[in-house]
Amino acid sequence: MLIRLVWAHLGPYRRPTSWLVLLQLAQTLATLCLPVLNAAIIDHGVLRGDTNYVLRYGGLMITVAVLQSAGNVGALHFGARTAAAVGRDVRARVFERVQSLSVHEVGKFGAPSLLTRTTNDVHQVQMLVLMAFAFMVSAPIMCVGGLVMALCLDVPLSMVLLAAIPVLVVAVSLIARRVRPLFRTLQERLDTVNRVLREQITGNRVIRAFVRDCYEQKRFGTVNTELAEVSLATGRLMALMIPIVMTVVNLSSIAVVWFGAHRIDSGGMKIGALMAFLAYLIQIVMAVMVTTFMCMMVPRAEVCAERIQEVLGTEPSVVPPSVPVAALAGHGRLEIRDVEFRYPGAEASVLHGVHLTARPGQTLAVIGSTGSGKSTLLSLVPRLFDATEGVVLVDGVDVRTLDPGLLARNVGLVPQRPYLFSGTVATNLRYGRPDATDEELWHALHAAQARDFVAKLEGGVDAPISQGGTNISGGQRQRLAIAQVLVQRPAIYLFDDSFSALDSATDAALRASLARETVGATVVIVAQRVSTIRDADRIVVLDGGRVVGNGAHHELMADNGIYREIVLSQLMGAEACPDR
Repeated sequence: MLIRLVWAHLGPYRRPTSWLVLLQLAQTLATLCLPVLNAAIIDHGVLRGDTNYVLRYGGLMITVAVLQSAGNVGALHFGARTAAAVGRDVRARVFERVQSLSVHEVGKFGAPSLLTRTTNDVHQVQMLVLMAFAFMVSAPIMCVGGLVMALCLDVPLSMVLLAAIPVLVVAVSLIARRVRPLFRTLQERLDTVNRVLREQITGNRVIRAFVRDCYEQKRFGTVNTELAEVSLATGRLMALMIPIVMTVVNLSSIAVVWFGAHRIDSGGMKIGALMAFLAYLIQIVMAVMVTTFMCMMVPRAEVCAERIQEVLGTEPSVVPPSVPVAALAGHGRLEIRDVEFRYPGAEASVLHGVHLTARPGQTLAVIGSTGSGKSTLLSLVPRLFDATEGVVLVDGVDVRTLDPGLLARNVGLVPQRPYLFSGTVATNLRYGRPDATDEELWHALHAAQARDFVAKLEGGVDAPISQGGTNISGGQRQRLAIAQVLVQRPAIYLFDDSFSALDSATDAALRASLARETVGATVVIVAQRVSTIRDADRIVVLDGGRVVGNGAHHELMADNGIYREIVLSQLMGAEACPDR
């Protein structure tokens, strides 16, 4: 999985990767040459007192060392740039896939997990790629080349290396095998910490209002401790690698010196050859240590790659049409025809055979008890979900065949929980229409009953808005979200319980203003308050995902028991039936 993910993103960087391999090869060969030159200087220069030989070969060693350093610097340069580019591309691809997922797929992964996968998981893969570019090419060449050079120097003494290397390989393999499942658990625990921390930051006001600081501290402490325990278990296993490697290295060095001294004493080996042999031993061990560090990183990066691939391999349930309709001939007629919707994996459908029509210039209201499917019904129009059965038509065209941009321009949704992005009031209002003028912004704010409080903010429409709009009240967020849709000027307005945070006076003034602003457009309102929707042209009553009533307020009061029960639970009798 890891190799496939990295290989798929290395295609555009073949040229820098080729330079990287060549430079790594050059610097590795230069490194292997240095001990041989050093041995020649000792045996033929120092021991014989030949100063010219020492100077001549010493200059050659300096030249080789400079070439080795230049190759190493160049390889690190290309490696770092390519690894950063691969990380950027993987992160961008994950982000694009997340943006294409529907609400259901995003909810399946969870926002904290998607954040971790887009940032930390990609970072782990990027660091492994960097390490691979820096050492993976040179380490095998260094290890094999050092072993070959050692065999050329003295075959009997090389048996020490042939005994030590398998011990290192087996030890590292056993530790890597045990640490891999721990890394998966580590990433999952990191997801949990992110989720809890995100909830506590978002719900900070609620925590303080109910004085639940101690409870939340314990909750965070629990998940933090669980993460620490897995990290410690992983660290203990990883900590065994270095002592094992160093123990094998030291024992091998002792063995080389011991047997090498006997070889020198018997005349079978020269002093310079022993020094070169020790240098190759260090080079081989360093290559093994680098491989060990790579083995430490590979299991975690492999787990991260699997988590990234889970996101990339998830096909969105809401897909754009292959041949989209690029134009609409009508003016915003909305028809929901025999629609049924069931969430993936659910036992029962949320909506059953819903059929309704909203025409331009009309206001259609949808009301019902909690869980009756009101918000789900509205979500089908802008394609936050796709209907399981039936069709949703805009101007007679199935929304599943419309160009996504065209659908977004013609359908404006104010969600139940409006979200404002960090920036300013103006940047949020222009989110659906970037070319809107300041005059249009102020006009929309006036219509949304938001002009007064925005005018009081320092900077007006240039006043800062924090992430999620947490620096303003819930009612102000709702009014800014409504103004945002008014700036867009769509053919169909969808208000999903968008007036719940407003007081009765502001609600009434806002509805009167919207009636003037949306003349000729189709308006669909989902609301819990009867006072918000009683003046609508038609009211649809949902119960258990089915349409159980359709008509004006007075008609439903006369012949629909469910609607009458909702009205009487909120209004006094005389207020509910003013005509009596």
